[in-house]
Amino acid sequence: MALIFLCLTGGTTSGLAQTGTAEAPAWTGPQAGDALYQLTSAVADAGAHGLNPFDYALLDLIALDPRYSDPDADRLATDTYLSLARDLLQGRVAVDDPVRWPFAPRQRDLDAWLIEALETGTVADSLDALAPQMPDYRVLQTALLNLVHDGAGGTPVLIGPGEALEAGMSGERVDALRGRLETLGYLAPREFGEPADATHSAVVFDDAMTEAVQAVQRDAHLEADGIAGEDTIEWLDTPDAVRVAQLRVNLERLRWLPDDLGARHIRVNLPDFRLQVFEGGVAVRSHDVIVGRRSRASPVLTATLTHIIANPWWETPHSLAVRDELPLFRRDPGAVQRLGFQVIDRATGDVVDASGIDWAAVSASDFPYRLRQAPGPLNALGQVKLIFPNPHNTYLHDTPSRALFERPERAFSSGCVRVRDPVALAQWASEVGGGLDAAGVRAAIDSGRETRIDIATPVRVHFLYLTAFAGEGGRAVFVPDLYGRDAAVLAALDAANDRVIPAIVEPETSIGCPALP
Repeated sequence: MALIFLCLTGGTTSGLAQTGTAEAPAWTGPQAGDALYQLTSAVADAGAHGLNPFDYALLDLIALDPRYSDPDADRLATDTYLSLARDLLQGRVAVDDPVRWPFAPRQRDLDAWLIEALETGTVADSLDALAPQMPDYRVLQTALLNLVHDGAGGTPVLIGPGEALEAGMSGERVDALRGRLETLGYLAPREFGEPADATHSAVVFDDAMTEAVQAVQRDAHLEADGIAGEDTIEWLDTPDAVRVAQLRVNLERLRWLPDDLGARHIRVNLPDFRLQVFEGGVAVRSHDVIVGRRSRASPVLTATLTHIIANPWWETPHSLAVRDELPLFRRDPGAVQRLGFQVIDRATGDVVDASGIDWAAVSASDFPYRLRQAPGPLNALGQVKLIFPNPHNTYLHDTPSRALFERPERAFSSGCVRVRDPVALAQWASEVGGGLDAAGVRAAIDSGRETRIDIATPVRVHFLYLTAFAGEGGRAVFVPDLYGRDAAVLAALDAANDRVIPAIVEPETSIGCPALP
């Protein structure tokens, strides 16, 4: 979609203090032209929100002559205002699946909002105020405008295929690398005519470029070695049109979120493999996470932390017992005892001596047992689990497979989210939630016994899916579309009519907290 940024000139007097009647229209007539001018300007600027101005009768508005009272034109203007207002407030795409997207849409009385805008002569400002005011939204808007501006200047210079680029090198491809790093906000633009050093007229791949390439690689979840190899160059050379589409999709996702995620909350961005803790709108701590593999995607959710369990037993979901543990036990019957599993007869509730079970003869379709894994160093949940009731039975927890945190892409679980340094996160949550202090949490873990720590003061937990968001230094960060969800949102944004997408995300496949990888 071509983005339109139309600069209108002209206008008449300030807006009327009336909403429009048959005798005194609100939008047209000798004293109402400024309101129509502001509306037309706001529609023309809808591209700055990733929306298509032509979806809001732009050409019809431009064709109107505001000097003459026209009831039909007034109705068109009112309908256009309310349509754009609704889309800025709640998103252009309607998400009608509260399980897959559980956030309630933002609410305003748009009729009253329009009346006040007309009375105060603030039509354009009133529309802009309906868009999300969170920093991420403004960062993505700025990135969108920058990319559109760069695209208006012609075809961007790409790095192109070739040998890997690294420190000390120079040449046209290094020049192009520097340009891409500047365009994407990883390096500040050089002053016009500034040479790279005293001996080269071209750019030299210096320490600053190495650090910028490493930042790109970390954001893209590539190996952060500071060398611009094939994968890094391919990522940097992603066409601007693709990035524009990505920004539009994520501006839309931000419009689906509530104004307030909680003064104190935990935010997990699934495709970024990152958990952040926010207090007063500021990120105060960050943890690497492992999320659901593509076949067992972690869900988007919002919930309230209720308690923490130190040294949790793992009540293995039936689906995982059949899909993961039964094949393991068939191959290695000794794994039952070695991994600390307790086998329980589903019919009687009695604990069964696993050494007497012929696992090769156990039916997967009619699996007769429940499995529980005792606390210990091999427990799939690790030392601590944070509980926030939700329809997916998906939680935050530790893992014995901590080496997986060293991978740049971390989609390995069966739906739950594993946290690097979960004890520190549990200590923070317990202290701010009115539970045990940090020492008390540590003592509960060291006891080796399963211990419940209740949280009295609400701490909200949100699992989000954003493939573009605000990063360090106010730049936009792009990450891979882990679960392939962007295309559905983009198609819905560009649809002419039906914009209700029941499956705006992939069909839910999370099946509970994870088995060992």
